[in-house]
Amino acid sequence: MVVDQLSSVPEKDVQLDRLFQALADATRRDILTRVTAGEYSVSGLSALYAMSFAAVQKHVAVLERASLVAKERRGREQIVRGNHDGLQKARRLLDQYEMIWRERAHRIAEILAED
Repeated sequence: MVVDQLSSVPEKDVQLDRLFQALADATRRDILTRVTAGEYSVSGLSALYAMSFAAVQKHVAVLERASLVAKERRGREQIVRGNHDGLQKARRLLDQYEMIWRERAHRIAEILAED
């Protein structure tokens, strides 16, 4: 059953899936780039894209669920800013994959040098 399969996925993997799902979309990457450089209100962000306010709000929600951005209410506006810790998680994981790839390439080079 699908529900049983989902409940057996470790929380760490669920968080990583959310992280890379959030980064897989060009609009979300653009929003992340903007809010990493400076704070934006959700309405300010929605003025930058040819889509509805609700659509931008959903993109921000996906980024927030992935811990890539943080939202804070200030008066009537919701302010969005980049979350450095979330970006660090992505970098650390990609560094691990790069290390695996480099070790494999090094082993292949050693095998080829033996011949």
